[in-house]
Amino acid sequence: MDITLYIKQFFIDFIQILNEMSPYLLLGFLFAGILKVAIPQKFIDKYMGQRNSRSVLNASLLGIPMPLCSCGVIPTGISFYKSGASKGSSVSFLISTPQTGVDSILVTYSLLGLPFAIIRPIIALVTGYVGGMLANRYDKKENGLVQNRSIEEESYDKDCSTDSNQNCGCGDSCETKIETKHSKIYSMFKYAFVDFLQDISKWLVIGLLLAALISVALPDDFFANYVGNDIIGMLVILIASVPLYICATSSVPVAAVLLMKGVSPGAALVFLMAGPATNAATITVLNKVLGRKTTYAYLLSIILGAFVFGLLIDYTLPREWFTLKGLHSHMGAHEGHFSLPLWLQWGSSISLTLLIINGYIQKIILKRKTTDDSTLVDETNNYLISVLGMSCNHCKNSVEKHIGALKNIDLAEVNLEQKRLHISGKGIDLAIIKKELESLGFEYGGEIK
Repeated sequence: MDITLYIKQFFIDFIQILNEMSPYLLLGFLFAGILKVAIPQKFIDKYMGQRNSRSVLNASLLGIPMPLCSCGVIPTGISFYKSGASKGSSVSFLISTPQTGVDSILVTYSLLGLPFAIIRPIIALVTGYVGGMLANRYDKKENGLVQNRSIEEESYDKDCSTDSNQNCGCGDSCETKIETKHSKIYSMFKYAFVDFLQDISKWLVIGLLLAALISVALPDDFFANYVGNDIIGMLVILIASVPLYICATSSVPVAAVLLMKGVSPGAALVFLMAGPATNAATITVLNKVLGRKTTYAYLLSIILGAFVFGLLIDYTLPREWFTLKGLHSHMGAHEGHFSLPLWLQWGSSISLTLLIINGYIQKIILKRKTTDDSTLVDETNNYLISVLGMSCNHCKNSVEKHIGALKNIDLAEVNLEQKRLHISGKGIDLAIIKKELESLGFEYGGEIK
């Protein structure tokens, strides 16, 4: 095939997948914003604190609809742990959350159909629960990293009540006691279509590009012809997925194209589970913060869970639920099958594209915003600190929440684009700041002079 035909087909496939995903993706973002406003952070913390099966189950249930990507779930899960959640609850949350999310479930339905959309959250619940129980079993003694919840919450409440403009980890901004309906709606839309979209837009675009590239580059029935065995194909996908960095939503178009190329439904499920739930960065941080045995429990539950459920799908469920024909029908390739109107698909795709562009424009504006660093460092109570490893708004919130709760800290404010933390207060000990940042899984880069 001529190179121009490959390029043309690449763009056709890219637009087709985008059109199919975008309406459900926008709806998922909206639900994510509603969840953010409707479920307070303290409510989440409350049901994850005990070292028992109920807390592990609660954590897994809470994690399933949460719209957090692989990078965002790390500081959030560790934040729960440092706020008093048990290791089991934290691991359960870290396993179940990145596998699903309201946006991911809706996109799964749009591209892979109802069976996959139902199966994914069920498997996330089961693997999260099993991983959490394993972690609790390994963790016979509570770790010294767990901090006193009452002191932290008292500090958060004090910060929120004294200055509504300071970010103290209650979300993207501190909630005042009297919050108008307008501010809640604003917070909902801002989180859904600015903050959360910024966090996953890069990986969403990469997932779409990768799906279109695989669609063009690999021949049909590639896995059936070259791999031949479903179990071997599952193992190949599993080995490739564990260190891979991809979010739950962007994994869906890749899994859809892999199905078209002949991979078994079980192997596609393995990719949907192991790709979002594990990556090299997550494994490194968990080993450092939660310990080697807990990290083993985390990996064991995901890897065995992916393989076992992949086998169950391939050998117990009707193959026609996941066949190529069924997949094509969900992508609108067969006449007479229900599909969203073209105007809605194109309108959603254009809207999503504009929102992604707006997110990058906002990042550029923030990056170019100059700060008078000399004024900050001249004041003895102010420090600018380089913090490496922050990659999304959840990282930002986690750093602001935990640093802001430390003794003598009056203000903790992160510039995510510049990877800087501005802190102010009296009697600040930078060694304590360094220790706290490292316990959250970030790297202390030193004071900026």
